[in-house]
Amino acid sequence: MTSQKTLVLATGNKGKVAELRHMLSQTTATADWQVRPQSEWDFTEADETGTTFVENAIIKARHACEQTGLPAIADDSGLSVSALNGAPGVYSARYAGSNATDADNINKLLDALDGIEESHRQASFYCVLVYMQSADDPTPIICQGRWNGRILTQPKGEEGFGYDPIFWVEEKNSSAAQLNKTEKQALSHRGQALKQLLGQLTA
Repeated sequence: MTSQKTLVLATGNKGKVAELRHMLSQTTATADWQVRPQSEWDFTEADETGTTFVENAIIKARHACEQTGLPAIADDSGLSVSALNGAPGVYSARYAGSNATDADNINKLLDALDGIEESHRQASFYCVLVYMQSADDPTPIICQGRWNGRILTQPKGEEGFGYDPIFWVEEKNSSAAQLNKTEKQALSHRGQALKQLLGQLTA
């Protein structure tokens, strides 16, 4: 990688943009990279027609490369709840509808788990990060992370985004939304995937 490398973050999710930018800023290996969210360009988001996180991440990365002519990093991630047979999964961001807010999604999930005992509320966050040099890159870099926890019966904490307020992190005795950025980065699915990706990009 050369200095002043421009990378497009292929997401419209402000929470993901902020989190990924923060993580990338924490390592000297990417200090000279210019990381720009796709919102700086005037194009619509990719249609996430895949049935897996990997498929959707590739779709989003390729779309961003096509639209900008620049290398892109795409994230596709979500929450998988054992008691719900893996739901909401790839539909995590739109679990309560295409225009759902974080609160809408959380409320629907809590309703779906109503009456489920604490010992049966295991869940995992999954993240797939894909890096593509161009839209026709034949060998995209694909990295994956997984963060295990369980679902609370009510939200706790004000940090983070998405399902963080109801995701209990056992080793920290807190919800993901009660962790600061550094703590979350060290444990999270996205932090794990980004660490793998940076290792490959800067090797």
